[in-house]
Amino acid sequence: MMHQEDTTITPIKLITITLLALVAFAANSVLSRMALMDDALDAASFTSIRLISGIVMLFLMMAFMTSSKPSKQNISSNSSDMQPSIGKGKNLSACMLFVYAVTFSYAYGYLDAGAGALILFGVVQITLFGAAIYKRIPVSLAEWVGVSIAFTGLAVLVYPTLNKPVLIGVILMAVSGVAWAGYTLMGAQSSHPLSDTAYNFLRTLPLIIVLLCVAGSQLSVSAYGAWLAVLSGALASGVGYTLWYAVLPSLPKSIAAVAQLLVPVIAALGGAIFTLEVITINLTIAIGLVSLGVGIVTWAKTRQLTKAI
Repeated sequence: MMHQEDTTITPIKLITITLLALVAFAANSVLSRMALMDDALDAASFTSIRLISGIVMLFLMMAFMTSSKPSKQNISSNSSDMQPSIGKGKNLSACMLFVYAVTFSYAYGYLDAGAGALILFGVVQITLFGAAIYKRIPVSLAEWVGVSIAFTGLAVLVYPTLNKPVLIGVILMAVSGVAWAGYTLMGAQSSHPLSDTAYNFLRTLPLIIVLLCVAGSQLSVSAYGAWLAVLSGALASGVGYTLWYAVLPSLPKSIAAVAQLLVPVIAALGGAIFTLEVITINLTIAIGLVSLGVGIVTWAKTRQLTKAI
């Protein structure tokens, strides 16, 4: 059943907003790498500024959207109609969001933008697949083949880093991917994605304080680094997540999954342009294998859904 608001989004508008959201996701990787590679900002400060600026942006957007709605409620005498319900987020979701953000930042002290994005989104997709198995959702042979290919792609990328300091970044980014997948699963049924996201960001404040206290003397902030963190939090995260949630009701899940495979490619290109990172043969092969693997899984799942209709 289609939601009424889905019909208001034209195909061109849908494609445009989706691409903007994917560019925002990739920008998070590039901005993080830019800030951390030159020690313009430490990881704890980057995480804190990113989340706080995300809070500010999300609540500003909520206020704008509330004020721009037609004031039909004023006609009604029912006071409950005058106060539209909003989501308040959940503590567990906020914890997942914080774990994702902090491990994401620390990982980019070791990884290039494209490699980090590939590990992140590859682990997210694999974790979601594992969650489906845990819930006893039937898994076809094609899906197993697809996941195996995706795993191979990640192995191609990770293998050269074994026994090197970069492996720490790989592990941190894998944890970030698992946390983001958990956050995605918990927020999948949200009826108020914007407000839930805003309050989930707000609920990370106590964890931010703890992080800053633990980091202590290691904190190092420059104006340039702080500006990059604000861009990451306010635009790439706040606006990016909002755009993504806006198109998800109109975007088939299969297309949504495949579309996210563009993020590592965009991030790799952004890293090459803005931080002069080299797009290695390993990264190119890994992107191809992960894209192929997730594409097979998506095709198999779409075929199952088509047969069920």
